[in-house]
Amino acid sequence: MKHNGQDAGKGNIIAFLGKETLFRGYLQFEGTVRIDGILEGEIHSKNTLIVGDGAVITGTVNVGRIVCGGTINGKVMAQEAIQFVKPSNIKGEIKTPVLQIEEGVIFNGTCEMTTGVSREKPIEGDEKK
Repeated sequence: MKHNGQDAGKGNIIAFLGKETLFRGYLQFEGTVRIDGILEGEIHSKNTLIVGDGAVITGTVNVGRIVCGGTINGKVMAQEAIQFVKPSNIKGEIKTPVLQIEEGVIFNGTCEMTTGVSREKPIEGDEKK
């Protein structure tokens, strides 16, 4: 994943919430979704969520995998993995079996490492060399 969130996640992006866009409510999806705007509410999926640099999410996120370069305030749960890249700013509670936090990310909150689903494919850059 590039630091701005491009080229991240699995598969093609099926939906995009652009900058200057505000969404309040409940978002449920299949596939890969990218958010670059503001979302207040709940996000649920078994698939991948990409939070771009400049995006702000306030609420609950429960997805299969998340790649975040933006701001999240609330509860974040991922069944597969969470990857925070700079300039992420995370405030709240996270639960995941696999966590990757890049240098420069700000994280204030709690973390619980769970026994989620087994990984079939490592997060880019964390495979053994």
